[in-house]
Amino acid sequence: MHLMSFLCHDVVVAVSFVACILGLALLWDNKQQNDEAEVTERILFRMSFAYWLVYCIAFGIEKIVLPHWEAIHMTLRITTALSYFLTFSCIISLPLHKFAVRHVQE
Repeated sequence: MHLMSFLCHDVVVAVSFVACILGLALLWDNKQQNDEAEVTERILFRMSFAYWLVYCIAFGIEKIVLPHWEAIHMTLRITTALSYFLTFSCIISLPLHKFAVRHVQE
């Protein structure tokens, strides 16, 4: 049962890796936008996708790296933890930003 949860997590991370690439491709927009709130929202979305992509890459490399390479293994764990928390902070910032913009408009 424990092995099954690890495999499910690996599959979810692999699928989210592809979803992050698709999300960044959809957000790729070369048009100049004048609305500062919309620009900030796009940047927050891009940052959350990019940080999660870093998490997925570091998680994948961590699974591939041999266990006796302790220095690389610890660096990858720190990278996954930092990118996880940065993704979380970007996701939390999105509704806070929308609330702040709505509050200023009123």
